[in-house]
Amino acid sequence: MFQEMRRKKQQISKAQCIQILKEATSGVLALACGDAYPYAVPLSYVFSDNCLYFHCARSGHKLNMLQKQNKASFCVIAQDHVVPEKLTTYYRSVIVFGHITEIKDLDEKQSAIRLLGEKYAPMLTNMQEEIDRCLSSLCMLKMHCDEISGKQAKECMENDD
Repeated sequence: MFQEMRRKKQQISKAQCIQILKEATSGVLALACGDAYPYAVPLSYVFSDNCLYFHCARSGHKLNMLQKQNKASFCVIAQDHVVPEKLTTYYRSVIVFGHITEIKDLDEKQSAIRLLGEKYAPMLTNMQEEIDRCLSSLCMLKMHCDEISGKQAKECMENDD
């Protein structure tokens, strides 16, 4: 179903992929459906229990596309160091393929918002107040990860310890 990586020696382990997904702060969600142009949008996210969570407005292009096709990919770039003198880039990235659903269950929605809050604003002392304040105006999306893979430049492999 998913294409095997061509340069397997540059593939990073599942554990490294998960570490990158947990530590990175943004990625690009890519959607496509029918004859529409593909749509790629940068998003903040959180990774937990083999799922990615995103928040968005209750209406918009992203949700319109997801209603027609809920399959998506999400890309996180963990390293992007251009080395001009060698005409290359030392990179490390992860791509996730999965399907997205809107979280309807109120408890699950609150938990997902809390995960985002703890990742991006761990010092916030009034987290529950903020969750309560924004809960009705937010849409929470959950991407079930069907495939996670990562790749790195050869030069990054040599620096792994």
